[in-house]
Amino acid sequence: VQLQASGGGLVQTGGSLRLSCRASGLTFGTYGVSWFRQTPGGERLFVAGISRAGDGINYADSVKGRFTISTNNAKNTVYLQMNSLKPEDTAVYYCNANSRILGVDYWGKGTLVTVSS
Repeated sequence: VQLQASGGGLVQTGGSLRLSCRASGLTFGTYGVSWFRQTPGGERLFVAGISRAGDGINYADSVKGRFTISTNNAKNTVYLQMNSLKPEDTAVYYCNANSRILGVDYWGKGTLVTVSS
């Protein structure tokens, strides 16, 4: 199983970025998928997630109204559209796929997002 995140970069405050995470070796429809982020020296924190069935979407309070998570199951890809970016959104962003039924939890390599003030 591999999760490959991309789309990070440098953007000014108020700008937008779209992150993508393509999975190989698993089928998204059988896993919940999420985005997390981590700053240097900080914990890896939940940002947004979609349930396995696609009927439950959750966001961290800090990104509600600005970020949107979505999936394209045909492409086995999860996206994170990030608008109105703030300097405090600067972090390495990681995608995650998990299955409580199978008891597995997969992480991709992160992609760095830097928001300049």
